[in-house]
Amino acid sequence: MRKQIAAANWKMNLTIAQGEALLDGIIAKPHHLKPEQLVVFAVPFPYLAMAQQKIAGKQNVFIAAQNCYSKKSGAYTGEVSVEMLQSLGIKWVVLGHSERREYFAESNQFLAEKINIALEFDIQPIFCCGEPLSIREAGTQNEFVTKQLEESLYHLSADQLKKVVIAYEPIWAIGTGKTATSEQAQEMHAHIRAELAKKYGKEVADEITILYGGSVKAANAKEIFGQPDVDGGLVGGASLIIDEFVAIIEGLK
Repeated sequence: MRKQIAAANWKMNLTIAQGEALLDGIIAKPHHLKPEQLVVFAVPFPYLAMAQQKIAGKQNVFIAAQNCYSKKSGAYTGEVSVEMLQSLGIKWVVLGHSERREYFAESNQFLAEKINIALEFDIQPIFCCGEPLSIREAGTQNEFVTKQLEESLYHLSADQLKKVVIAYEPIWAIGTGKTATSEQAQEMHAHIRAELAKKYGKEVADEITILYGGSVKAANAKEIFGQPDVDGGLVGGASLIIDEFVAIIEGLK
């Protein structure tokens, strides 16, 4: 059975005291997680050690980094390596988020390097893909997302791919006032799974967790997660509010 994941992306928000209070508030709530359901908190680099301590002993709850560099070590001032993450016990990393692609010009090829080194150090990538508004309006979103998959993931073996979680972000539906319907989410998730099946076979494709990352809220989580190819969400703003994110966790199918 595919993993179902509620992933929180704090982005560049919260002081450490606010982060501690948020984690305490969410963890204190009763979560009826099934064995295949996970909660992942992607927190800023300075809070990784604190967050790891907060979740110690919690079943199916993990901490993720929001990024990493493509090299093991070296003269890369300001960057964070997967070896550093591994030394903190971090098991997850978000790669290729639309904000990294847009603001920091991260290419598909560069992300392939990051995927490789994360897997080398047994850190599970949440690989983000998705199209901007201009691509959606042109009707070429399927081709756009397929190219992201091809250039960043298709060099992997089937066994390696099974360790990758994919997060689809319709960039046009994030902070724009536009919203993607649950049907639009399902349509792209089904396309991604079909493309993976072409390359790796249906059995492998059916094992890959695909998250939705387009303004998931408590009000729409259950409907979106109820779609057959949607396996949870990568949640931004709503993950910073205790009751909102708890409701999103409870929306996992």
